[in-house]
Amino acid sequence: MRDVTYPPIIVTAKTLFRVLGMKFQMSGVEHIPREGGAILASNHISYVDFIFNGLAAQPAGRLVRFMAKKEAFDHRISGPIMRSMHHIPVDREHGEASLRAAAEYARSGEIVGIFPEATISRSMEIKEIKTGAVRAAAEAGVPLIPMVVWGTQLLKTKDHEADLWGRGKTIALHVGEPIPVTGDDPVAETERLREALVALLDKAIREYPVSPEGQWWAPARYGGTAPTPEQARRLDEEEKVARAARRAQRG
Repeated sequence: MRDVTYPPIIVTAKTLFRVLGMKFQMSGVEHIPREGGAILASNHISYVDFIFNGLAAQPAGRLVRFMAKKEAFDHRISGPIMRSMHHIPVDREHGEASLRAAAEYARSGEIVGIFPEATISRSMEIKEIKTGAVRAAAEAGVPLIPMVVWGTQLLKTKDHEADLWGRGKTIALHVGEPIPVTGDDPVAETERLREALVALLDKAIREYPVSPEGQWWAPARYGGTAPTPEQARRLDEEEKVARAARRAQRG
């Protein structure tokens, strides 16, 4: 694919990160292939995760094509940018078409970034995840690579004020070993992906320079005050109902 805007956007972002004094913790980046396709499956804790996840592929000299909600492509400003970077729109009413596009990208040698939880985790834990990442990797015949991002929730996440400038904040990116998938049992292989993500998240939290104790951005089981997974599910359901009501009212 011909990339005109993606490389300069990365340079601009890296410059901004330096100006803001942001720090990065990275591990496992050697698992990102230097050539050939792959599915990069990440946790989802922030509206800006994709901005940082792509940095994990930079040591391998790779660009990541992220799956993102269709609304970002419909926006008059972000839409042209997203399309120029060859990201993949996700229409939740036609999710299978988006997965086929992701598999085709990966089959053609691209690294595709997927958030298999589908929505941001209010609990900061790994939510139940969809089988799409496994099925796309199996269909394309490419590695499925788990990764976890941590610290991005401090910039912009659900139910909290944004702090996009993020001065002095630390962002952690941890990549795991590729998970072999065949697609014969997507549910079982998705559970293996979830287990890998849980282990990487534990590593990210334990190695993060700020203790999780008493922090709103940390899971309850680590001493943080984020909603428990059960509380988060209730909040997600309430949000879903409210969104449907707004759509009906507009209609």
